[in-house]
Amino acid sequence: MLKVKAGQLDQLGLLFERYNRPLYGFFYRLTSDGNASEDLVQNVFVRIIKYRHTYKGDGKFSTWIFHMARNLFADYYKKEKRLGYKEDVSVTDKYYADNDNAETFKIASEERHLLEKAMRRLSAEKREILVLSKYQGMKYSDIAELLDCSESAVKVRIFRALKELKANYEKLECEVVKP
Repeated sequence: MLKVKAGQLDQLGLLFERYNRPLYGFFYRLTSDGNASEDLVQNVFVRIIKYRHTYKGDGKFSTWIFHMARNLFADYYKKEKRLGYKEDVSVTDKYYADNDNAETFKIASEERHLLEKAMRRLSAEKREILVLSKYQGMKYSDIAELLDCSESAVKVRIFRALKELKANYEKLECEVVKP
């Protein structure tokens, strides 16, 4: 990133290769929209070029880029005022392409669907902290730096979000069982 900051914009390709997938996963888990997630990833890299002068290099680059991604998602969310589920046909087709064990797949698919539905019932803040910690694999210290709070506050927020997610999931399971 320091090379990009210095004007070597050809180095941005390397950053894109390293962070494209994690950013896409971050956005997809927040929006459930493949096209919007791709657009948001591209917009992160547009912002990197635009705001490269603000990068100081004193902390982790991943924290800086995810901070930028959070801000971009906040702008997107305010503009669109939506977080509803949208089925992406290409993603669904990818899952149905493997027919080795249809029953196992169906059960896993239903569980995944319930989990996604339970995640959507969480507030944006709780969903975001779970995506950062569980799906993106960020360390609590990095999340604390990103959210500008203590590491213990991150642990508490994650605990509460997981507790609420579990309650949502169990409630949805009960609704599915009832005729």
